Amino acid sequence: MVMSESRTDAKPKFAYVGCFTTAKRKARGKGVAVFGIDPATGNWTFVDACDAVPNPSYICLDRTQRFLYSAHGDSSEVCSYTIDSQTGKLTFLNKQQTGGDNSSTVEVDSSNRWVLLSTGPGVALFPVQPDGGLGPYTDLVVPEGEPGPFRDEQHGPHPHQATFDRTGRFVVVPDKGLDKIFVFRLDAARGKLVPCDPPFVKARFGAIPRHITFHPSRPYAYVVNEQDSTVNAYHWDTTRGELKPFQRVPTTPTTYVGDNMAAEIAILPSGRFLYASNRGHESIAIYAVDPATGMIEPAGWEPVQGRKPRYFCLDPDASHLFAANEDSHTIVEFGVNQETGKLMPTGQVIETGSPTCVVFATR
Repeated sequence: MVMSESRTDAKPKFAYVGCFTTAKRKARGKGVAVFGIDPATGNWTFVDACDAVPNPSYICLDRTQRFLYSAHGDSSEVCSYTIDSQTGKLTFLNKQQTGGDNSSTVEVDSSNRWVLLSTGPGVALFPVQPDGGLGPYTDLVVPEGEPGPFRDEQHGPHPHQATFDRTGRFVVVPDKGLDKIFVFRLDAARGKLVPCDPPFVKARFGAIPRHITFHPSRPYAYVVNEQDSTVNAYHWDTTRGELKPFQRVPTTPTTYVGDNMAAEIAILPSGRFLYASNRGHESIAIYAVDPATGMIEPAGWEPVQGRKPRYFCLDPDASHLFAANEDSHTIVEFGVNQETGKLMPTGQVIETGSPTCVVFATR
């Protein structure tokens, strides 16, 4: 789930871009990049880059927007930084061991007390210290199960995302290695993840569930499946923390016969339209959402004007969508039509090495 889905009318002052930086990833990134945003035009201007630890591939802000946290691909560390509110520049604060070797996502809980990390083989919780730094993890959970059929991608447990539901009481974990979506209850008093009952829902064998997003006002959730390029719709029980699937829809047109791997998913704050990205078809899939049933229907596909859109997000007021094209080293801006869901290129293309995540600061 993309953190910018909660709408605010505040204009962003800065954009922070996570990236890959290493030769192993064939990357050109130089660290977490900072861009200033002109409040009148929306144009981005490069400010600085902070390269504390390689591959800061996923980032998030704390609730006060005074601190930034980074997950690192091919690494066993998670990092914290302070933010200069005037310049937007980052200063490295500290790092902790994750108990894993290839983190994918990082989030802060609603109380601003806990940082949640998908570590590669597991999920970890880190306490936030008074200075914004991270303490050692208080819990590390490694899911159990039989890997899926694609041994190059599914050699064991691999939570590619760990995210809070909209109540903040549950942690939902799509595991691309085990073809399952795990659900935990957050014990915020002890810093523990408690398995729900049932503890998981199965995805299709070999689907490789990657990321999940929640409807802003209805009891629905949507998962993008990487390998079979589909979106699954689920009923979401906020009392029990249980997912029940009820629909499966492709992320590519029926006329597309090439290779594809789906990546990111997000929903408008209105709940009327859902988006998913395609690496191969090189597009953002657009779906209309029926508020009464939660069913989704394809409403079109918008080319991302680049290669491998690993990530995309909405800006704070959801008026624009930004597609991060990892292999063409660009972030492409689109206007969002709130009535039709359609995406319209604005003409702004930000050049930055191997972008994989974008977050906005409004303060």
